[in-house]
Amino acid sequence: MGVLSVRSSFVFLAPALVFVALHGLLLTLSTASESEVDDETPFTYIEGTGKGPKEWGQIDQRWQACGTGNLQSPIDLLNERVQVFPNLGKLKRDYKPAPAFVRNRGHDITVTWKGDAGKININGTYYKLLQCHWHSPSEHTFNGSRYDLELHIIHLSSRGEIAVIGIVYKYGRPDPFLTKLLEHIKVVRKEDIDLGVINPGIIKFGSRKYFRYIGSLTVPPCTEGVVWTIVRKVRTVSREQVEALREAVHDGYEANARPTQRLDGRAVWIYTPRDNGGAA
Repeated sequence: MGVLSVRSSFVFLAPALVFVALHGLLLTLSTASESEVDDETPFTYIEGTGKGPKEWGQIDQRWQACGTGNLQSPIDLLNERVQVFPNLGKLKRDYKPAPAFVRNRGHDITVTWKGDAGKININGTYYKLLQCHWHSPSEHTFNGSRYDLELHIIHLSSRGEIAVIGIVYKYGRPDPFLTKLLEHIKVVRKEDIDLGVINPGIIKFGSRKYFRYIGSLTVPPCTEGVVWTIVRKVRTVSREQVEALREAVHDGYEANARPTQRLDGRAVWIYTPRDNGGAA
């Protein structure tokens, strides 16, 4: 998609937008109609197939941002590039239990909430929780290190703006959220499985520290203007849980992580309670 100038009514992360503009970046607007593709048939994660990540932008004209965008995700979160920005505030979650189902989208496993599962508040803008899904190995890297799994929690504002929270994991103790879902993940194929009422509050962040930057969806159409929040703490997940996610997806999608993209001069901020004016 083309790069759009920022509307005056576009208020998420308002103080930060001024900072971004000083770096010569124009933010694109993410809308629900340009959400992640559900049909994975046209693309793959394997280079050399003609449908790998380097070719995504050429497969469909609606996916051009995958090849030509300058706000693409994921990125490497390098300590030397991170800036402390005083206006970042504590990430405010207000999740609540709601009916949910698990779906096998072929390229990933997704949990979608049917009703009101709550929201997050980013600098005064509310984003409703929609769904979450997993990538293995992780898509974002910390100082060049790639981890074993990454969870993306997708939210949408009333104006169609997308905010994603990312959490990365290394092998260790089982993840409580995946423990609750594991048996369903092992058997989900073409038909969705009703999970009943699921509390998204089970998802553990483990830290108030986070990175914040403006990026894109990490699968076609690679829509830009996504507000990314990456939790700084690396949590743990068991090998059995990661293997279940990999075995459930279609052949060729066992490793479903897009390579890291160019930063292209974007600012990456970090929030820590002490550095941002709060108690440690």
